[in-house]
Amino acid sequence: MFKEVIDEGSRFSSENLQLVTFELSGEEFGVDIMQVSEIIPVPSITRIPQAPACIKGLINLRGKILVVIDLNKRLEFSSKETDSLSRIIIVEVKDTVLGMLVNSVKEIMSLPFSSIQQPPEMIKSKINAEYLRGVGKIGSRLIILLNLARVLGEEEIEELSELSFPEEIALTE
Repeated sequence: MFKEVIDEGSRFSSENLQLVTFELSGEEFGVDIMQVSEIIPVPSITRIPQAPACIKGLINLRGKILVVIDLNKRLEFSSKETDSLSRIIIVEVKDTVLGMLVNSVKEIMSLPFSSIQQPPEMIKSKINAEYLRGVGKIGSRLIILLNLARVLGEEEIEELSELSFPEEIALTE
């Protein structure tokens, strides 16, 4: 399913950024693979009453309750119905583990730091500029690199960490 694009000898090179790339609203995005713990098919998601629109709900991942964020809604793109290609990327942001719902996961790849540039103004107008680390260019492809720590503000991360907890704690309270 994933196509690995890694130059020979560059897999562990400090001159490359290892990424998980995914699709949202027809655009390709990437996040640092060091923040990703796993990628899973979309399980049953329990909605949270009166939660912000970008919070899709809660999932039970092997006994741990995790909050799932709909990245389409968070980045103010049009939402897409979940289908067989949809995935949840489990990430850690500032010691908080959460899921990010994406339209599809494209590949795991190595991107040379030399091919990362500042985002053009056109992209900054579509997405809040503080959410971006830059734009990677591989041939004619552009990959928008997200800064996960900024996609969710510190207050939101604290609130999400309070919603995520091990199942045994949830059952005893």
